Amino acid sequence: MADTRTTGIPFNVTQRSRTKGGIGESTLRPDGTLKVTGEFAYSSDMWHEDMLWGQILRSPVAHAEIVSIDTGEALATPGVYAVLTYDDLPTDVKNYGLEIQDTPVLAHGKVRHHGEPVALVAADHPETARRAAAKIKVDYRELPVITDEASATAPDAILVHENRDDHHIGHVPHPNIVHRQPIVRGNVEEARKRADFIVEGDYYFGMQDQAFLGPESGLAVPAEDGGVDLYVATQWLHSDLKQIAPVLGLPEDKVRMTLSGVGGAFGGREDLSMQIHACLLALRTGKPVKIVYNRFESFFGHVHRHPAKLHYEHGATKDGKITHMTCRIVLDGGAYASASPAVVGNASSLSVGPYVIDDVDIEAIALYSNNPPCGAMRGFGAVQACFAYEAQMDKLADEVGMDRVAFRQLNAMEQGTLMPTGQPVDSPAPVAELLRRIKAMPMPPERQWESSEGADVRQLPGGLSNTTHGEGVVRGVGYAVGIKNVGFSEGFDDYSTARVRMEVVGGEPVVTVHTAMAEVGQGGITVHAQIARTELGVTQVTIQPADTQVGSAGSTSASRQTYVTGGAVKNACELVREKVLEIGRRKMGTYHPAWATAELLLEGGKVVTDGGEVLGDLVDILEGEAVEVEEEWRHRPTEPFDLRTGQGNGHVQYSFAAHRAVVEVDTELGLVKVIELACAQDVGKALNPLSVIGQIQGGTIQGLGIAVMEEIVVDPKTAKVRNPSFTDYLLPTILDTPTIPVDVLELADEHAPYGLRGIGEAPTLSSTPAVLAAIRNATGLELDRTPVRPEHLTGTAASA
Repeated sequence: MADTRTTGIPFNVTQRSRTKGGIGESTLRPDGTLKVTGEFAYSSDMWHEDMLWGQILRSPVAHAEIVSIDTGEALATPGVYAVLTYDDLPTDVKNYGLEIQDTPVLAHGKVRHHGEPVALVAADHPETARRAAAKIKVDYRELPVITDEASATAPDAILVHENRDDHHIGHVPHPNIVHRQPIVRGNVEEARKRADFIVEGDYYFGMQDQAFLGPESGLAVPAEDGGVDLYVATQWLHSDLKQIAPVLGLPEDKVRMTLSGVGGAFGGREDLSMQIHACLLALRTGKPVKIVYNRFESFFGHVHRHPAKLHYEHGATKDGKITHMTCRIVLDGGAYASASPAVVGNASSLSVGPYVIDDVDIEAIALYSNNPPCGAMRGFGAVQACFAYEAQMDKLADEVGMDRVAFRQLNAMEQGTLMPTGQPVDSPAPVAELLRRIKAMPMPPERQWESSEGADVRQLPGGLSNTTHGEGVVRGVGYAVGIKNVGFSEGFDDYSTARVRMEVVGGEPVVTVHTAMAEVGQGGITVHAQIARTELGVTQVTIQPADTQVGSAGSTSASRQTYVTGGAVKNACELVREKVLEIGRRKMGTYHPAWATAELLLEGGKVVTDGGEVLGDLVDILEGEAVEVEEEWRHRPTEPFDLRTGQGNGHVQYSFAAHRAVVEVDTELGLVKVIELACAQDVGKALNPLSVIGQIQGGTIQGLGIAVMEEIVVDPKTAKVRNPSFTDYLLPTILDTPTIPVDVLELADEHAPYGLRGIGEAPTLSSTPAVLAAIRNATGLELDRTPVRPEHLTGTAASA
């Protein structure tokens, strides 16, 4: 009951009530209802009075000298307000890039890939803008194309970037190599002598597209102060800002960016797309300019997953212990660097997989070529490596004569294992346990094919195309496990900023959380509210829109946002709590000794002791006052890998996932139906269990896509994209999605907030090789590439 003291402040001594909707609960997403009902406003839905529409003219060829550009007819088109080319850029800064500024805002002198931006148009109607862009006359003189390692590194190879800065190539053997990272540890030659069995393999990984459903889009609005306000779907507001402002010739405080509704990302929005173009047109015309890519243009407007060629060698003793590993990984980065250096770092440092191997010789490189630019995509270099090393584990287990899961468990890393970079794994690494759990899961029931009467064709290989009724259908089972780093690596200053404010509004305590985190569908805004409720004991939490009016939150990538921005929100909340308690001690401390002696918490809108006694109400304590804190938060530092040996503590955290795939294959028609993709994953701590399951299932499906259907097909002779549409670039639909049972393991990482692990990427690693292993198990074929197509299963690949 309440006890009113002479201060007039109610002093409540009743039992505390815990705050609902905190960490560990499956709270609902605040944007969920709007999204499923179609009412959510995505960036492509934005509108502004008197706005113009922007359009980009793109190169129809992959490599060519630009002889001339004639914009006269386009400028004369009624409704056109501006046509811009390279010569119209306002400053001497004409390139941008995430790590290496080698990407031109508009092509100058030559184009280096199919679809490169050449000119911009602003008009009063999108169709007018498109027609005007088509009237721009560009005279191209085509040049030979670089499409693979042989053509890129030949002694007489054409250079993709003729004036490459030597600073970037001191450790690489050729200017057409973006980055090279070797890792050498132990003595492979001596270890090879101890091996009773040696297996080798060459593996090929296709170019995957992020295929987010919301196309690139944004709205740039010129401001009275000469600056510009940009509303855009992106993954990293402050990185965009640092690249945009120099090109516009504006200080960063005059380029104000606000995140608009993002329809998926998966790495494809880390690089700039239309941001600079919209701002240039808005500042030139003095009017708001909106740009929205169509689906065809979207395939050219963002980077893709690096296609890769990988060569592996493993050895093992008769008792199944792995003796050594060598590998060479060649990633095709396309025409511009994007995130290729960091992808090389990940691919090399994670190439050994979640296994104990003391003697390794590893090399990973990324090429410049005239193929489409490649960069960040979910899994970031570790996906390609996992596909290869897991195929090797099956081969090696078979050679030794061991069960494939037992072989992996025998060689599984654990806490304390040294990575090939010499870095110890200093948090739980339950690789063997995940494999045990995934193998112990009940198998899906066998189907009966004796009679096709009543058979549901949707459950057959080929699905509704009705090409089989069960004849020649064989079941296969496959396993895989992977390791993925969390957060930015190799010495990058990986931090986030959070501003948290607590005040009384409408008679109750309210917390406002403001970060620049890009909500791209991962559920970060839900978790931030949960953290605030847990740390500050309030029910009402407001999440402000992400913008550049608060410090950077880094990119929504690398499975880092819950760790780093969640950590920043937690840190800021803790500082707010201390300030609130200071106010409470000042106002009420003389009336109860616990204010000075007890451990105090905020729960259910009250100040309580750790023993549960309620000392005061936040409404009374905060009356007439507000508490606000903005702070940066960093995880423990990492360091660069040595460019000769690859040694170094390059990563901050590792995550692990294992999959078991069950497939059915029509061996006559080469059709595959994935029946089940079970997953076991260690998440450290499930801050929102429902979101955790969703992330694991989503990542699993993305891995399934590259296993059996997804690939951007590039003509090897012309470097032109053959299938830039969802008609020809195939994605898994709900009819292709199997059941995905998930076993969540929670082994806390003591170095991370709440003990959590980043979870979004790990399931994308192991799902792909698990599906391939299951298809191999069903067919007996080697299958050394992704995606697997019907011709690979029917013996017609050579003639296809």
